[in-house]
Amino acid sequence: MAVDYTVIVVYLLGMLAMGWWGMRRARSKSEFLVAGRRLGPAMYSGTMAAIVLGGASTIGGVGLGYQYGLSGAWMVFTIGLGLLALSVFFSARIARLKVYTVSEMLDLRYGGGRAGVISGVVMWAYTLMLAVTSTIAYATIFDVLFDMNRTVAIVLGGSIVVAYSTLGGMWSITLTDMVQFVVKTVGVLLLLLPIAVVKAGGFSEMKAKLPTEYFDPLGIGGETIFTYVLIYTFGMLIGQDIWQRVFTARSDRTAKWGGTVAGTYCLAYALAGAVIGTAAKVLYPNLASADDAFATIVKDELPMGVRGLVLAAALAAVMSTSSGALIACATVANNDIWSRLRGAVRADGDGEHDEVRGNRVFILVMGLAVIATAIALNNVVEALTVAYNLLVGGLLVPILGGLLWKRGTVYGALASVVVGGLAVIGLMASHGILANEPVYYGLLSSLAAYVAVSLATPATDPAVLAVWRERLAGRAPELASEPVAAHR
Repeated sequence: MAVDYTVIVVYLLGMLAMGWWGMRRARSKSEFLVAGRRLGPAMYSGTMAAIVLGGASTIGGVGLGYQYGLSGAWMVFTIGLGLLALSVFFSARIARLKVYTVSEMLDLRYGGGRAGVISGVVMWAYTLMLAVTSTIAYATIFDVLFDMNRTVAIVLGGSIVVAYSTLGGMWSITLTDMVQFVVKTVGVLLLLLPIAVVKAGGFSEMKAKLPTEYFDPLGIGGETIFTYVLIYTFGMLIGQDIWQRVFTARSDRTAKWGGTVAGTYCLAYALAGAVIGTAAKVLYPNLASADDAFATIVKDELPMGVRGLVLAAALAAVMSTSSGALIACATVANNDIWSRLRGAVRADGDGEHDEVRGNRVFILVMGLAVIATAIALNNVVEALTVAYNLLVGGLLVPILGGLLWKRGTVYGALASVVVGGLAVIGLMASHGILANEPVYYGLLSSLAAYVAVSLATPATDPAVLAVWRERLAGRAPELASEPVAAHR
């Protein structure tokens, strides 16, 4: 294992080095939070694919393949579909808005700032839980690598992510995500996938040894697939962690086509994970937990050195999602909650340096909170389900409604967030966190409240809509409170 350990240690040190290098570039709010809005197609595609394909997509995707066969690809597949829908239909308009958070978009569209505060709290809870669930996954990987205590593993992995994210913000995260994208591609698609299939005896042997439902594309069940679409496909359309990457695009064309490439990559990654899990079922038919399939096949079937690279790929998957969720959580906490509460949004660019420092402090504080919560929490699936149920049930309708329906009002948006959020919470309490009803009926109640209250209240001020249209068309500069970095 000495070679494997060396590969992992070199990888982790490289992540810290990227953070240090990124710190020199992150000298303005725009550079720190959205990489100066100047990522080209190649870097944009790589970083977008890296953030959406985390530990759940890698370890969890293989686990679903182990449990259900090829239809286990549906969870990650719906993530790819969501990213494709976002890129083709919405990303160009989102990129042209030149904002930093989803809540700022709601303020622009509806006016008054009232919708933004409540949505900021919901989005903060979502990004926090997303970062927590990613951080918990370090325990699984470091346990395989070093037989490490769970708490120590979470602290070690979380500290590295917090360190490079705090140092360089989005520039550091972008650079590390590109490395992580390459490591994941080589480790999972080019090495683990073919080796797993060969070790299992090829597809003919896999079909001979497993039930036919393992090769049924819909074997996981229609209701499960529908729920995945509601949670993950729609979740991709509105998450702050995803939108913040869209904001990094150099142009709306980059956001559209770069995101389309990333979404297509996700579809291939989904199928690869399911095939690897199916192969693991042939090799290890009696594992205690389906989620052990990834670690077991890597540990027992891969040669030295390759094993280290593939485990680094799993680590890369977790780190990319964790860092993206962390900066999104800190951005929302600072820009949408704290700045509004203290009433101190600057009206000029005097405090540009202070804003970078302030955002660094928030990443550090949120990072420590994420690590502490991850140590205290045990059930990752429930935490992630709560996050996505609140996101989709509370925010999907007012966000998409603002983009698609000009009659939507600020009161309709507020009612939608409150009614949808409370419905989700109530239904999770009565039906269970993992039930399908919370997201189904939460979304329906959110839609009903949005339409009814919007039609019953005065239309949005034409002056607000005029500014909104100018921003959507890309004809307006960033808000005065958002200093734009000079190109050095």
